[in-house]
Amino acid sequence: MAHVLVVDDERAVRVALDVNLTKAGHTVSLADTAERALDALRASSVDAILTDLMMPGMGGMELLAEVKRSWPLTQVIMMTGHGTVERAVEAMRLGAHDFVIKPIAKAELLAILDRALRERALHEQVAQLQAAASERFGFENIVGNSPAMASVFDQVSAVAPSDATVLITGPTGTGKELIGKAIHFNSTRRQGPLVQINCGALPSGLLESELFGHEKGAFTGAIRQHKGRFEQADGGTLMLDEVGEMPLETQVKLLRVLESGEFQRVGGTSTLSVDVRLVAATNRTLREEVHGGRFREDLFYRLNVFEIALPPLSRRMEDIPNLVEHFVQKFSTQHKKSVNEVTASAMDTLMGHAWPGNIRELEHTVERAIILAPGDTIDKFELPDPVRPPPPSDSSGPVNIAEVLRAKERELVEAALRAEGGIQARAARRLGVSRANLNYRIQKLGIDISDL
Repeated sequence: MAHVLVVDDERAVRVALDVNLTKAGHTVSLADTAERALDALRASSVDAILTDLMMPGMGGMELLAEVKRSWPLTQVIMMTGHGTVERAVEAMRLGAHDFVIKPIAKAELLAILDRALRERALHEQVAQLQAAASERFGFENIVGNSPAMASVFDQVSAVAPSDATVLITGPTGTGKELIGKAIHFNSTRRQGPLVQINCGALPSGLLESELFGHEKGAFTGAIRQHKGRFEQADGGTLMLDEVGEMPLETQVKLLRVLESGEFQRVGGTSTLSVDVRLVAATNRTLREEVHGGRFREDLFYRLNVFEIALPPLSRRMEDIPNLVEHFVQKFSTQHKKSVNEVTASAMDTLMGHAWPGNIRELEHTVERAIILAPGDTIDKFELPDPVRPPPPSDSSGPVNIAEVLRAKERELVEAALRAEGGIQARAARRLGVSRANLNYRIQKLGIDISDL
């Protein structure tokens, strides 16, 4: 049950509410003025307040404003014997949960109070989740002590408090999504929503609907109104992942929104406007995409207000020991293992790999090693073949160069597929071959993509 503070200058009202609320199981405190109510709030935690509107000295509206300023989670229900629509609207604007006319029936009062307490519980849960997310994605907690990452931290620290549009660039697997979250949770919008969408995962028509929403009946299957990601992100941050994959026709509509701050849902006629900060991420070189006619130049300059370029893991190799330690702790807990050490030979092997898949490849490698480790230590034997170098061949025996080349070809193809999450079109671009050529090599080498 809850702690409820009743504030009313009429003793009969205070007594009646005290009796009814106490019988319902609540703890009740009483105050005959708003000033004494503030003293009670400073003395102990209060879940909800029932306050009269008109009282000598400080009135109910002034009390409401002070409560919402100093104790924002405390729910306030305004009571009055002579209410007006204007008063009710003003109270709700200031943050009151409800506005009721006295006398109020006991059942109705308890129902309103129950809704107010459930709303408070929901706000508390959201606040806890936001605090946990902020802690998890604070940029100071991103692993890396290398000069390259120190530069990234400085840039995030500088741009996060602003409302500037940010473009995060870098190869696949370098942690662009994590940097985007760090920007949001270290900004003045941290209490607002963080909404993400992968622009490369949806076809053009569906992407437009997901971004801007649609009205009921806008197209086959649109059985109800749908708020798009821009509306969902109002007051917060919208992160466009893989923005370089966005079709040109959708780029035109995104540009209009960025220029005017307004848009319409698909199939709608009403013009909507939202307050959204934009963070975009891409593993493509957008300048090259612009020169190739695949990305609009005007949209590129709209997005590229502040660019943060993430380095590949090969340019921050000194961070590998700390990253490995981080992933060992993470996956030992996740998989209920007791692994807490990596042998020197295993670490040497990890430091000697090129990591074409960057941090994501390292993360998956450590997770696999945790799963395979028989005890509390990871040795090089738990590392996969593409990471672990082959044993030295016997120099006295013949060398089959065809087999050596085949093994190397397989290693490169598997590494590219792993780095691109099994998406063959992207892996082909990474390798500099056509998709048909890559598909031929996959079949020739007997590679099972599902194993990757």
